[in-house]
Amino acid sequence: MIETKGLTKRFGRVDAVRDVTFTAAPGRVTGFLGLNGSGKTTTLRMLLGLTRPTAGQALVDGQRYQDLKQPLRQVGSVLEQGLMHPGQTGRGHLHTQALLCGAGKQRTEQLLSYVGLADAATQRTGDYSLGMRQRLAVATALLGEPRILVLDEPANGLDPSGMAWLRGLLRDHAEAGGTVLISSHLLAELELLIDEVVIIADGQVRFSGPLEIETRLRIRGREPNVLWQAFERAGAQVTTDGHALLVTGLDPEDAGEIAFGVQVPVYELTAETPSLEKLFLDLAGAA
Repeated sequence: MIETKGLTKRFGRVDAVRDVTFTAAPGRVTGFLGLNGSGKTTTLRMLLGLTRPTAGQALVDGQRYQDLKQPLRQVGSVLEQGLMHPGQTGRGHLHTQALLCGAGKQRTEQLLSYVGLADAATQRTGDYSLGMRQRLAVATALLGEPRILVLDEPANGLDPSGMAWLRGLLRDHAEAGGTVLISSHLLAELELLIDEVVIIADGQVRFSGPLEIETRLRIRGREPNVLWQAFERAGAQVTTDGHALLVTGLDPEDAGEIAFGVQVPVYELTAETPSLEKLFLDLAGAA
């Protein structure tokens, strides 16, 4: 379990993060979204013990990161694109990191294969593409077989097959009971992955909860007032954009049957599912 309670970070007179409270639970993939400068990275740095909060707490299984007995075996992280020495080979980097968490060489070889870098293991990381460096960063996070993963923009530089690979890896980790907290600007890709979403803007949490984007029906008919009343009698919520009725709480089949029942011809019946991007931009206050 990841939990923040009233987390606040002040730089001089500026509150970069104010009273941030949310949880990321085992068995779930939680997306952590924010525009540049929203306080997202500062929050993740406080969670990982890299920045000291001004107030509040960031906890991993009820403890601060710096108080964990075996932090690298409890939390795997990718932050700031997974820093690595450009002169080291991919294998050398993993062997060095393995010493810090007590993992053996066999584990590093397994991970090089698992992330698709077995053939590039002897290349210097300075010669890696961004996508290859991201794969190596994910392998580093997995070295200690942690139950909790905290990943900041891990999909940057990955091609479509790489993103599908990462999505499968994180879903498997959550389904095995692990906790995943991931930030990304690739919202369409993230929408395929996450179960929960936390949206932060101007240093404050604007939304925290399950990703449940409700489908809305757009309906035009000969007698809109009759349709409006009939849909409301069926328990739907109805508004209008001035051209069509906007209906939630009904599926298209039920809406069609209701219109048929009141004998009103329907000219348009379209199901509209708002995207995670729209939800994010609405709540984050972006143009």
